[in-house]
Amino acid sequence: MSSNTPLPPRRSSGAANATVRTSPPKKKKKKWPRVLFTLILLVILGLGAYAYSLWRQVDGALDDASSGAATQTVPEGEKAQVKPISLLLLGMDYRPKIGGMNTDVVMVAAFNPKSNTATVVTIPRDSDLELDGYSTQKINAFYARFHKKSDAKGDAADAYARDEMKQMLGKFFDIDIKYASVLNFQGFIDVVDKLGGVKVTVDKDMRYVDNADGTNIDLKAGEQTLKGEDALGFVRYRKSNRGTAASSDFERNERQSQVLGAIVDKMKSFGGLTKLGGVIDVAGKNLVTDIPKAQITNMLKTYYDINREDIRFIPLTGVWKSPYVYLDNDSVAEAKAALAEEMSPEGRTAAAATDGEAK
Repeated sequence: MSSNTPLPPRRSSGAANATVRTSPPKKKKKKWPRVLFTLILLVILGLGAYAYSLWRQVDGALDDASSGAATQTVPEGEKAQVKPISLLLLGMDYRPKIGGMNTDVVMVAAFNPKSNTATVVTIPRDSDLELDGYSTQKINAFYARFHKKSDAKGDAADAYARDEMKQMLGKFFDIDIKYASVLNFQGFIDVVDKLGGVKVTVDKDMRYVDNADGTNIDLKAGEQTLKGEDALGFVRYRKSNRGTAASSDFERNERQSQVLGAIVDKMKSFGGLTKLGGVIDVAGKNLVTDIPKAQITNMLKTYYDINREDIRFIPLTGVWKSPYVYLDNDSVAEAKAALAEEMSPEGRTAAAATDGEAK
């Protein structure tokens, strides 16, 4: 039976896919704030992870370097944050091919937390200190002599030699030298290489070859960036067997101060900071010190922001009369006064602190 009910009209094909909206379309929320927050969070977490990793490297390196002093505690009144510190820095010319324990780099340094300054005195390696109670001998040979004199072996003999060196140089400069650190030449090379080299001004052409220990110094005068081996040659150069001009112990001391200042500059740069973990790692493997691990941490916290301009370099001068350097009395007096000032409770005066030129 058919129906007379009319069918609804057909919709046009264009309307077939039309969407009926009953309210205005919602705007999509921008995701940028959330994305930006996530990126910032990732950066913070990344920096935190880097800092933690770096601290673990530092912590491990301090264990390597401080040896028996790793677990020593530091009394409150002795902490680097509140009390000036003096220490002896020795660079040992130890090369496996030839042996020997000469300390061809001898420096006495004092740090003051109040003025956030330091003084570093460099002593020529051939100096005769002319000190009562000590034999006539080049200063670079005393460590080996003390080491041999000790009845102990290994670490104990090293500790005895360091203590004797501290006592001798403390008597010479009229200060109490609390700590000593010994860095071998390979450690110096590795530190400079980890920093990507140091920028210095080479004062003259330098050429010297020694097949016995593999030394091959070949430098041209001028400003340049030196890698580890060349930087070591720069600070060690004294005589030539290839036609270049010889150099004095006093010039060597000037170069040591220049390189130390360049290392400070490099460490304070952003590039140096990113390499800090590697620098501390290689230093820890080649450095022996009696500074307690806790005190090294105190020093890092106290002097992390020290500038090169706040480090006063004083290379001692004198007269060379083979085979010794006889130190100039005025030069020694200047160094004693500078160290005493650094060790005073207030540190350098405001005028001295701003003057602080690297000599």
